Amino acid sequence: MRIKLNPQEPLDFSPSRLKVTRDYHQKYEAVDRILAEAPRILTLFHRDVSRVLSQAGRNRRAHFTSDQLLRAILVMEIEGLPYRETVVRIDDSQFLRRFVRVYDGEVMDHTLLCKAYKAISPETWHEMNQLLGRYAIDHQLISGTQLRVDTTACETNIHYPTDSSLLWDGYRVTSRLISRVRDYDAETVGPGRLQDRRVKRLMLRITRRAANKEEDRSRLERPYRALLAHVACVLARSRQVRTRVHARLQSGAYDLQVGLILTGLVTELEGYDGLVEQVIDQASRRVLKGEKVPNSEKLFSIFEPHTELLIRGKVAKPIEFGHMILLQQVEQKFITDYQVFERRPHDAALVDPILKSHQRTFGQLPDSFTADKGFYQSMEKLRVLERTIPNVSIAKKGSRTEPEIAREHHPTFRALQRFRAGIEGTISALKRVFKMCRCLYRSFRTFCSSVGAHVFAHNLIVLTRN
Repeated sequence: MRIKLNPQEPLDFSPSRLKVTRDYHQKYEAVDRILAEAPRILTLFHRDVSRVLSQAGRNRRAHFTSDQLLRAILVMEIEGLPYRETVVRIDDSQFLRRFVRVYDGEVMDHTLLCKAYKAISPETWHEMNQLLGRYAIDHQLISGTQLRVDTTACETNIHYPTDSSLLWDGYRVTSRLISRVRDYDAETVGPGRLQDRRVKRLMLRITRRAANKEEDRSRLERPYRALLAHVACVLARSRQVRTRVHARLQSGAYDLQVGLILTGLVTELEGYDGLVEQVIDQASRRVLKGEKVPNSEKLFSIFEPHTELLIRGKVAKPIEFGHMILLQQVEQKFITDYQVFERRPHDAALVDPILKSHQRTFGQLPDSFTADKGFYQSMEKLRVLERTIPNVSIAKKGSRTEPEIAREHHPTFRALQRFRAGIEGTISALKRVFKMCRCLYRSFRTFCSSVGAHVFAHNLIVLTRN
C-alpha cells in the first residue's frame, strides 16, 4: 500500500551563510509552505500515483510516499534536470533530502521517478494547476484585473520528416520486429532474408540526390520505386507472419512465456501496419503521381503519429513539428490556464473561450485584455468586447482608418501592448528553464502531461517570489 505522506521531520541545525544559498533555500521553503497550505494538490497526485504504482498482491508497504515522489518531480522540473541527474542531486544534497523528505534514508531510483511522472494524467495536472490558482487567489497573491494571452509551439521528439526517411523508418522497425519473432519461432517467418542494408543504401542515395539542387529531380523516381517496393514487401511479410502466429497461438503451440512475448510482438507489428501503409500512400502520391498532398493528410512520424506541422511565420524556424499551446497569464506572471491542441485552431476563435475561462477562475472579466494581432477577428468583434471589458488591446490586421490609427496610438493601448510583450519572456523561461522546448515523451497524452508539469512548476516559482 502506498502511503500519502509522512508528517514527521527531524530538526535542522545546518545554517546557510551565502546570500545566494539562502535565496536558493528560501525558494524551496516557500514551495514547501505552499504544498502544506494546499493539501488537495497532494491528494490529486496521490490518487493517480496510487492507481498506477500500487503494491497490490504484496505483503509490504511501498518504500516511498506520494509526497516524496511529488517533491522529487518538482526538484526535477525546477532544476531542469533529467531523471538520473535528479536523483543524484537529491542524494548528494542534504538540503534537497530534507525538501524531498527522505532525510538520511534511501533515495528513490530514477526508474521509479519516471513511472511516477508518467502516472499523472493531463487532467490531474490541469486540476493541480487550478488548485494552485485558487490558493493564489485566496491568499491575494494574484488578481485578475489584467489578462494577456499568447500561443507557442512545443516540438515532439522526431527527426525532420522526408518521404525516404519515413519509408526507411517503417522498413527498419517492421524488419526488426519480424527478426525478433524469428528468434522464438523461425518457422512462422520462413527462410526469406530481410534486406536492411540494401534499403538503407536506397534511402541514403535518395537523400544525397535530393540535397543536390542542381540534379534532375526525375532521377529520384527510380530509387523511390525500389524503396517503395521493399517497404511494401516487408509490410506484406509482416501480415503473413502475424496470421501464422495468431493461428499457432490459438492452437496452443507455444508455452506461456513464449506466447506472451509473441503476442506483444504481433500487437506491435499491428500498430505499425496502418502507419507504414499511410507513409507508402503519401510517398507514392507525392513522388510518383506528382500530387500535392495536404499537410492535414500527411504523417510526419510513425513513432509520434499525432505530430502536427506548424507554420507560425518565425524567421529562425519557419516550420515546427509538434503542437500549439495556449497560455493565459495575469499581471503577476501567474499562468491561470493553458491548453494543448492536437490540431491547431485559428487564434481568433479562442478569444471567447479564454474570457469564459478567466471568468470561471476569478468570477468576473478582466479590466484589461491584450493579445497579438493573431487574435484579431474583426472590428465588430472588438467593439463587442469593449462593451464588457474597459480596455481591449488587440491590433488590427491590414489597413487602418484614421480612427483605428488613433485607437492604436492611444497611451493605454500602447501600454497594454508593452504588457502583452511580457508573456514572451514567460514562454522563453518555460522553454529554457522548464524544458518545454521539446517533449521527449511518446504519445499525445503524455505530451499534454509534460506541459501541465512545466506550467505547474513555473507557477510555483512565481508564487515563491510574490
